[in-house]
Amino acid sequence: MRRVVILGSTGSIGTQALDVIRAHPDRFEVVGLAAGSDRSGVEAQAEEFGVDDIALGAVEAEQLVRDVPADVVLNGITGSVGLGPTLAALEEGRTLALANKESLIVGGDLVTDLAAPGQIVPVDSEHSAIAQALRSGEPGEVRRLVLTASGGPFRGRSRAELADVSPAQALAHPTWDMGRVVTTNSATLVNKGLEVIEAHLLFDVPYEHIDVVVHPQSIVHSMVEFLDGSTIAQASPPDMRLPISLGLDWPHRIAGVGAPLDWTRATQWTFEPLDEEAFGSVALAKRVGRAGGTYPAVFNAANEQAVEAFHDGRLGFLGIVDVIERVVERHEAPDALTRESLAEAESWARRTSDAVIAAL
Repeated sequence: MRRVVILGSTGSIGTQALDVIRAHPDRFEVVGLAAGSDRSGVEAQAEEFGVDDIALGAVEAEQLVRDVPADVVLNGITGSVGLGPTLAALEEGRTLALANKESLIVGGDLVTDLAAPGQIVPVDSEHSAIAQALRSGEPGEVRRLVLTASGGPFRGRSRAELADVSPAQALAHPTWDMGRVVTTNSATLVNKGLEVIEAHLLFDVPYEHIDVVVHPQSIVHSMVEFLDGSTIAQASPPDMRLPISLGLDWPHRIAGVGAPLDWTRATQWTFEPLDEEAFGSVALAKRVGRAGGTYPAVFNAANEQAVEAFHDGRLGFLGIVDVIERVVERHEAPDALTRESLAEAESWARRTSDAVIAAL
């Protein structure tokens, strides 16, 4: 029986995690729940699962992680505010099932230096796929990681054709049902850029050995290429309950958590190169990742400000990545990476982003 704390329990990841736990009460016990601001939602969940300890907001969530004995903490918070709970989970020796990619990307060495081998289990479908495929070989046998991307709602469009897209169009993702920020990030492919940084930090593979390929069907969730020419891919219908279940009980698999592929039906999977002229966010993210320090935090904060401006009608779609690039180019990293310097860099990035947006 694994004792589980779920952060972001009323969001997409949290509710699907509770679906998994609800179906397998013999394997999991929920001992803590945290939501952003949905008090009635988290209280209803606590009543159903018999949970005494709940929290609202990231500050209370961090304290919850420190106070509640647990085996695994599922961090499904959205945004860099998840950094505190991520650090708390690692410091307290919990297994961290990480869906909050921003905390790893922003925290960088602060997070990786705290983590024991195997303590962080990725919940993103792409990184879960890589973690599964990596079990086929030794670290020294890995040649390349290949992250797949659906291409979002604007796959195949040129940069010129993206100039006038609307927020409603950006939220019409062809595969996944996600929140506003993550769905918009998938449309700009900023999300894939963040995932490249995440893959580097999780698996210690150089950026020049991490590629992105467009796979519209979202069946192959990512691949690992080995030195002998073999490529191991993880394939399954798009359903986040599968990587969530692995995050909760890694490396064990739970029967029936997801539907398998139907191999009796004819099907076709396609793979296309990424159009980096139309979607420059991945190349920019690699530059930011190589720079390290507070640069990824600036990248992430500038993106959040730009996405908000886009949905408010103050910025065009192409302006999102343009704003991020301008802000990153103005940034001067501090000498040391600390929680304080990260907070200062994020605050600077948000102010600078707002000024850049206002001037466009």
